[in-house]
Amino acid sequence: GDPWGLGNSKRTEWLSALDFEVPIIEDTIPEDIEYLYWVGCAGSLDERGRKQVESTARMLHRAGVTFGILGPREACTGDPARRMGNEYLFQEMAKANIETLNSVGTKKIVASCPHCFNTIKNEYPSLGGNYEVIHHAELLTHLMKVGRLRPGFNYKGTVTYHDPCYLGRHNRVIMEPRQVLAGIPGVTQVEMGRCREKGFCCGAGGARMWMEENIGKRVNMERTNEALATGADIISTACPFCMIMLDDAVKANGKGDEVSVVDISQMIEKSIG
Repeated sequence: GDPWGLGNSKRTEWLSALDFEVPIIEDTIPEDIEYLYWVGCAGSLDERGRKQVESTARMLHRAGVTFGILGPREACTGDPARRMGNEYLFQEMAKANIETLNSVGTKKIVASCPHCFNTIKNEYPSLGGNYEVIHHAELLTHLMKVGRLRPGFNYKGTVTYHDPCYLGRHNRVIMEPRQVLAGIPGVTQVEMGRCREKGFCCGAGGARMWMEENIGKRVNMERTNEALATGADIISTACPFCMIMLDDAVKANGKGDEVSVVDISQMIEKSIG
């Protein structure tokens, strides 16, 4: 299942935006495929989330990384259920995913959603799911360092980076996204006051992505105001939930034509043109 309630049949629709084939794993992962790409619900089903995974897939392909996906066999990790307190549902979803992952011989996973990344890396082992799990920010950083992925010169502007909670504060993946941005010629980085280990939530954490805020100032508006105050042309992040929440707030502020919200993989692609 998925929090959007759209169904697993739609999990491969984003592939139509690519001009190359991505293997959909139906049996055991072939030896020539290095990573299983865990796309996530937002990356598969949300329009803005799809832009993130499309760019990430294109950058991995450009760097010669071999990867496949589970397609309709992928399901929600259970993260939202656990954050809302439904431990039984989380464990049932997790066990089903672990059974699928183990059945195809999964060893290495790259994930674009920090929520999926955190859950599979840190919470699945206690239920029998033991894999090498990395976030795409870590993989992109490595690929740039070894020269397999080279940004271009087609972007020049100011970028502020928002640390996703489950990437930065929870898993200390803090420098890698900034190293990706630093490796793009033409990018000038500017930090918000609350950043890195002391970053501030976009408003989607704790399953609040699907809840209404009726009291006080919305968290995504608070965070986006901090980002807009930097004067950056682009707010970059590495989480589909953060992208959605920040993009909504940028538009609510009437700045949608002036400021873009994009993933770090999209920044590399922008530079290449």
